[in-house]
Amino acid sequence: MIDTSPSLALVFLCAVLVGVGVYLILERSLSRIILGFSALSNGVNIAFLIAGGRAGNSPIVGQSDPESMSDPLTQAMMLTAIVITMGTTAFMLALAYRSWQLDGNDEVQDDIEDRRLAVMAERDARLERDEQAFIDDAVAETHDETDDSDDQNVEVK
Repeated sequence: MIDTSPSLALVFLCAVLVGVGVYLILERSLSRIILGFSALSNGVNIAFLIAGGRAGNSPIVGQSDPESMSDPLTQAMMLTAIVITMGTTAFMLALAYRSWQLDGNDEVQDDIEDRRLAVMAERDARLERDEQAFIDDAVAETHDETDDSDDQNVEVK
Protein backbone atom coordinates (compact mmCIF):
# COMPACT_ATOMS: atom_id res chain seq x y z
CA MET A 1 0.00 0.00 0.00
CA ILE A 2 1.38 3.39 -1.01
CA ASP A 3 1.28 6.15 1.59
CA THR A 4 -0.61 9.08 0.01
CA SER A 5 -0.97 11.31 3.08
CA PRO A 6 0.27 14.85 2.43
CA SER A 7 3.16 16.40 4.26
CA LEU A 8 1.98 18.67 7.08
CA ALA A 9 4.75 21.16 6.29
CA LEU A 10 3.53 21.49 2.68
CA VAL A 11 -0.06 21.97 3.80
CA PHE A 12 1.02 24.66 6.28
CA LEU A 13 3.19 26.38 3.64
CA CYS A 14 0.30 26.31 1.17
CA ALA A 15 -2.08 27.87 3.72
CA VAL A 16 0.42 30.58 4.67
CA LEU A 17 1.17 31.50 1.05
CA VAL A 18 -2.51 31.65 0.11
CA GLY A 19 -3.33 33.73 3.20
CA VAL A 20 -0.47 36.18 2.62
CA GLY A 21 -1.36 36.36 -1.07
CA VAL A 22 -5.01 37.21 -0.41
CA TYR A 23 -4.02 39.82 2.19
CA LEU A 24 -1.59 41.51 -0.20
CA ILE A 25 -4.00 41.43 -3.15
CA LEU A 26 -6.48 43.46 -1.09
CA GLU A 27 -3.98 46.34 -0.75
CA ARG A 28 -4.10 49.47 -2.93
CA SER A 29 -0.47 49.46 -4.05
CA LEU A 30 0.22 47.68 -7.33
CA SER A 31 3.59 46.41 -6.10
CA ARG A 32 1.90 44.71 -3.15
CA ILE A 33 -0.80 43.32 -5.42
CA ILE A 34 1.91 41.80 -7.65
CA LEU A 35 3.68 40.26 -4.65
CA GLY A 36 0.34 38.95 -3.36
CA PHE A 37 -0.51 37.44 -6.73
CA SER A 38 2.87 35.71 -6.83
CA ALA A 39 2.46 34.35 -3.30
CA LEU A 40 -1.09 33.17 -4.06
CA SER A 41 -0.04 31.42 -7.26
CA ASN A 42 2.86 29.70 -5.50
CA GLY A 43 0.44 28.55 -2.81
CA VAL A 44 -1.84 27.11 -5.49
CA ASN A 45 1.13 25.36 -7.12
CA ILE A 46 1.99 23.77 -3.80
CA ALA A 47 -1.67 22.71 -3.49
CA PHE A 48 -1.28 21.01 -6.89
CA LEU A 49 1.86 19.34 -5.58
CA ILE A 50 -0.01 18.09 -2.52
CA ALA A 51 -2.90 16.86 -4.67
CA GLY A 52 -0.48 14.86 -6.82
CA GLY A 53 0.47 12.61 -3.93
CA ARG A 54 3.89 11.17 -3.15
CA ALA A 55 6.68 11.20 -5.70
CA GLY A 56 6.93 8.20 -7.95
CA ASN A 57 8.62 6.99 -11.08
CA SER A 58 8.48 8.98 -14.29
CA PRO A 59 5.06 8.70 -15.96
CA ILE A 60 6.26 7.09 -19.18
CA VAL A 61 4.36 3.98 -20.23
CA GLY A 62 6.60 0.97 -20.61
CA GLN A 63 9.45 2.27 -18.42
CA SER A 64 7.89 1.78 -14.98
CA ASP A 65 5.09 0.00 -13.21
CA PRO A 66 1.76 1.92 -13.48
CA GLU A 67 1.18 1.71 -9.71
CA SER A 68 4.49 3.42 -8.94
CA MET A 69 4.14 6.25 -11.50
CA SER A 70 3.64 9.80 -10.38
CA ASP A 71 0.53 11.61 -11.59
CA PRO A 72 1.29 13.48 -14.85
CA LEU A 73 -1.87 15.60 -14.62
CA THR A 74 -0.63 17.57 -11.62
CA GLN A 75 2.69 18.19 -13.33
CA ALA A 76 0.89 19.55 -16.39
CA MET A 77 -1.37 21.70 -14.22
CA MET A 78 1.61 23.14 -12.35
CA LEU A 79 3.48 23.95 -15.56
CA THR A 80 0.38 25.64 -16.99
CA ALA A 81 -0.12 27.62 -13.78
CA ILE A 82 3.52 28.75 -13.81
CA VAL A 83 3.23 30.01 -17.40
CA ILE A 84 -0.04 31.84 -16.72
CA THR A 85 1.39 33.38 -13.55
CA MET A 86 4.48 34.57 -15.40
CA GLY A 87 2.40 36.22 -18.12
CA THR A 88 0.01 37.87 -15.67
CA THR A 89 2.87 39.08 -13.49
CA ALA A 90 4.62 40.60 -16.53
CA PHE A 91 1.39 42.40 -17.46
CA MET A 92 0.92 43.74 -13.92
CA LEU A 93 4.54 44.89 -13.80
CA ALA A 94 3.96 46.81 -17.03
CA LEU A 95 0.85 48.40 -15.50
CA ALA A 96 2.76 49.36 -12.35
CA TYR A 97 5.62 50.85 -14.39
CA ARG A 98 3.21 52.88 -16.51
CA SER A 99 1.36 54.07 -13.42
CA TRP A 100 4.69 55.09 -11.89
CA GLN A 101 5.57 57.04 -15.05
CA LEU A 102 2.25 58.89 -15.14
CA ASP A 103 1.53 59.55 -11.45
CA GLY A 104 4.80 59.01 -9.60
CA ASN A 105 3.23 56.28 -7.43
CA ASP A 106 1.70 52.87 -7.94
CA GLU A 107 -1.44 53.27 -5.85
CA VAL A 108 -4.68 52.16 -7.48
CA GLN A 109 -7.23 54.99 -7.58
CA ASP A 110 -10.97 54.60 -7.18
CA ASP A 111 -12.88 54.37 -10.39
CA ILE A 112 -15.36 57.16 -11.14
CA GLU A 113 -18.01 54.58 -11.97
CA ASP A 114 -17.43 52.87 -8.60
CA ARG A 115 -17.95 56.18 -6.82
CA ARG A 116 -21.15 56.83 -8.78
CA LEU A 117 -22.51 53.38 -7.94
CA ALA A 118 -21.65 53.86 -4.26
CA VAL A 119 -23.53 57.18 -4.18
CA MET A 120 -26.53 55.59 -5.91
CA ALA A 121 -26.52 52.66 -3.47
CA GLU A 122 -26.41 55.03 -0.49
CA ARG A 123 -29.28 57.09 -1.94
CA ASP A 124 -31.35 53.95 -2.49
CA ALA A 125 -30.62 52.73 1.04
CA ARG A 126 -31.67 56.13 2.41
CA LEU A 127 -34.92 56.01 0.40
CA GLU A 128 -35.60 52.49 1.69
CA ARG A 129 -35.04 53.63 5.30
CA ASP A 130 -37.37 56.63 4.81
CA GLU A 131 -40.02 54.44 3.19
CA GLN A 132 -39.77 51.88 6.00
CA ALA A 133 -40.08 54.65 8.60
CA PHE A 134 -43.20 55.98 6.81
CA ILE A 135 -44.72 52.49 6.78
CA ASP A 136 -43.89 52.02 10.48
CA ASP A 137 -45.55 55.36 11.32
CA ALA A 138 -48.63 54.42 9.29
CA VAL A 139 -48.87 51.05 11.03
CA ALA A 140 -48.56 52.71 14.44
CA GLU A 141 -51.48 55.06 13.65
CA THR A 142 -53.87 52.31 12.58
CA HIS A 143 -56.05 50.47 15.05
CA ASP A 144 -58.12 47.36 14.98
CA GLU A 145 -61.81 48.13 14.35
CA THR A 146 -62.93 44.84 15.86
CA ASP A 147 -61.35 45.63 19.22
CA ASP A 148 -64.15 46.24 21.75
CA SER A 149 -62.04 48.13 24.27
CA ASP A 150 -62.23 51.37 22.23
CA ASP A 151 -65.94 51.03 21.57
CA GLN A 152 -67.01 51.63 25.18
CA ASN A 153 -67.48 55.36 24.57
CA VAL A 154 -69.60 54.84 21.43
CA GLU A 155 -73.36 55.17 21.95
CA VAL A 156 -75.65 52.75 20.22
CA LYS A 157 -78.86 54.32 18.80
